[in-house]
Amino acid sequence: MTIDITGLAPERIVFDISPLAELGVALHALSEPGHHPGLHGWATATAAGLKPDLADRLHEADFLWRSTFSDIFMPFAGLPADPGRIGASLKEELDLLDRLDDERFVSSALEFTCASTYSTGAPSPLVDAARRAHALDLAANRGPRQLDFTRRLLADPASVRAWLRRLFEDCEDAFFADTWGRVSTQLAADARHKTELMRRKGLGEALRAVSPALSLDEGGTVISADKLADGRTTATDPAFGAGLTLLPSSFGWPHLMVVHAPGWQPVIQYPIGAPELPGAASVELLKLRMDALAHPMRMRLSRNLGRAAYTTSELADSLGISAPEVSRHLAVLKKAKLVSTRRRGRYVLHQLDVTAVARLGSDFLETVLR
Repeated sequence: MTIDITGLAPERIVFDISPLAELGVALHALSEPGHHPGLHGWATATAAGLKPDLADRLHEADFLWRSTFSDIFMPFAGLPADPGRIGASLKEELDLLDRLDDERFVSSALEFTCASTYSTGAPSPLVDAARRAHALDLAANRGPRQLDFTRRLLADPASVRAWLRRLFEDCEDAFFADTWGRVSTQLAADARHKTELMRRKGLGEALRAVSPALSLDEGGTVISADKLADGRTTATDPAFGAGLTLLPSSFGWPHLMVVHAPGWQPVIQYPIGAPELPGAASVELLKLRMDALAHPMRMRLSRNLGRAAYTTSELADSLGISAPEVSRHLAVLKKAKLVSTRRRGRYVLHQLDVTAVARLGSDFLETVLR
């Protein structure tokens, strides 16, 4: 996933904080606690404290934050304004949300129905019969409440927009005001730190501090996000207002969200306070490791190499295959950085990196959810 920043002035790249965006990932953590093992205590206590009516309404609209992160949580990016023009409070951000036109609002609310066309754009379900039918069909797969919500949204966007605003305001009263009061200081400190880092050492260094999954090309014109998703956007659309906003999140890990819809300013929402995992795996390396370990003979090799160091000839004798065949399998495991090699006298010994293999579970989860 790439963001073109060719010619973008440094002052148009902004680190900021957003209460509405943080509410979005907090609601996701409530709906999918399995994605966020470090938040189990918060999620359990918060869910237990919700009044039944509020819990029911959250369930009704949960596709806004459960399977996708709807762009309605970042309305400032959908309005032609300066980057970083984010409301200082949830109320101010909900005022920005009210300024989105109905077509843009409905398309964003039904983002889960347009995964294949998100980065290229598609007609709003409000004006396109085929998109409308597709949205209703996918909503029906989610459940009767989600289908009813979608029908109401398509039939009367204004009333649903008012309903949704009340829902977010009730969330603030029920739990989010306390939550935001607790995390906003940390988020603001991170945004200030990244801003200063960018000023002193440049954007590339700041992006590396944001996430190992972000990088800047040698020319300083393209930001890449290493995600299991394809997409491209530009931060230099003069018709809309050039800019890029980066938002820290206390609830986001392991997700790294990138707003890249046409007509929206790009936004990167990144997690802070993530578990200390050394050398987070790239998508490419994860694929190499999964492929390497999927082969039955390499699984048998791993069984031996996980217990002790072996020479190629010892492995050939143990597994009943030729030394050249062992070497070919070892080459695949080495390319995936799963096997280390050391010399002892005239012998070359190979051994499985048990730590790397043990991390595959967390690497896989972090990569696919990133």
